[in-house]
Parts: sequence; structure tokens; C-alpha cells
Amino acid sequence: MSKTKTPWTREEFEAKLRGKEKYYHINHEFHHLMNEGGLDKESVQGWVANRFYYQTTIPIKDSAIMANCPDRDVRRQWVQRIIDHDGLESEEGGIEAWLQLSEAVGLSRQETTSFEHVLPGVRFAIDAYLNFARRATWQEAACSSLTELFAPKIHQKRLDNWPEIYPWIDQKGYIYFRKRLTEARRDVEHGLQITLDYFKTREDQERALNLLQFKLDILWTMLDCMWMAYIEKKRPFHNC
Repeated sequence: MSKTKTPWTREEFEAKLRGKEKYYHINHEFHHLMNEGGLDKESVQGWVANRFYYQTTIPIKDSAIMANCPDRDVRRQWVQRIIDHDGLESEEGGIEAWLQLSEAVGLSRQETTSFEHVLPGVRFAIDAYLNFARRATWQEAACSSLTELFAPKIHQKRLDNWPEIYPWIDQKGYIYFRKRLTEARRDVEHGLQITLDYFKTREDQERALNLLQFKLDILWTMLDCMWMAYIEKKRPFHNC
């Protein structure tokens, strides 16, 4: 009979979660090119258009987490994520900010909101993430959102590099990245506490790492699809 594995300490568990950063999509070749100024205008526009589908899915995903969560105190905090993206009558949120980014790179609002540029593989990956969030326990879905642990670094890098390497992008397009610098850090603190509190046994902790890896897989797969379409110039059905 195999012995039960000893749970990691809270500090060890957090270190394991943070160690997943090497699989974050900032390390994908597409991001390397983008943050070095190596993408042409069409590729930048393609990234913005495809990511918009992800942006619009985030508050729906967060609504699913809240729908599965019986804890009022958690819902009171989690609802802020929805407000951050959807906005309020008095203050626009992240979706509007991303639309401003799309206009800044030369896309019209209509072509962005119609999702006409969204690649099938990107749509499939994002839909899979949303379906997971609807079916999983709220703690599991919250854990998967911890890719935000690594997000502030990528937002800051865009703010530092893009004005110089992509001077054709209107400055108003950077509002989203500025907003997420503080929002993502706040969200990470809440999501991390939920994960550290809930996943107590070694088996549960390893499950949490797999859940985080699943979300990392989603983000990486999205860039694989964009690499094929915009770098290799092999969009779906290109040979038909």
C-alpha cells in the first residue's frame, strides 16, 4: 500500500504555483516577437482581435464562478472582476478599453465586436475554458484563474516597449494595460488565498497545479493558433 504524500506547507505550495510562470504565454515565441517589435501591423491586429474574444469571455466566466459559489463574502469580492471588465454606467471597463486598443491598431469596432477575425482554434480554446468554469467547483475555477499571478509583468512590458517599437499605435490604446496593473494584483491576492486555503492535502495541491496548467495550456494554444495564422501565414483551410 502506498503511503499518503505529505502536503506541502503553505509557502511551498505557493512557490509551486508561482513556478508555473515558465509556462505562461509571455514565453511563447509569438510574444517574444511582439515585445521585440517583430510583428507586422496585420499580426498585431490579429492578436488584438483574437484576444477580444477572450476579454468578452472573462466576465461570463467570472459570473459562472459566482453562480457556483454559495459564499456571500467571496461573491462580494469576486463581483469586482465582472465590474472591472463590463464597467458601470458611470465608468467604462476593460472591454471598452480593449475596444479602444482595437481602434488604436486600426481595427473598426464593428469588425472587432463581430469576432470576424477570431481563429477557430482560438475560439475553441476559449470556449473550452468557459465550459470548464461552468462545470467545475468554484474553488477549482478560481484556482485556474491564477495565471494572473504572472500578468502584471507582461502589462508593464507592453507599456514600456510598445510606444517605441510600434509608434503607429495610438496612445489611447494603452488604457487597458494601465488598468490591469493594479486590478490583476488585487485579483491575484484574492484568488491565491482561496487556493491556498482550499487545496489542503497533497493530492488536492497537485490537482491545483494541474488546474493552473490547464489555463496555461489555453493561453499557449491561443498563441499557437496565431503563430500559424500570422507568422507561418497558414490560416485555417489555407490549402483548400
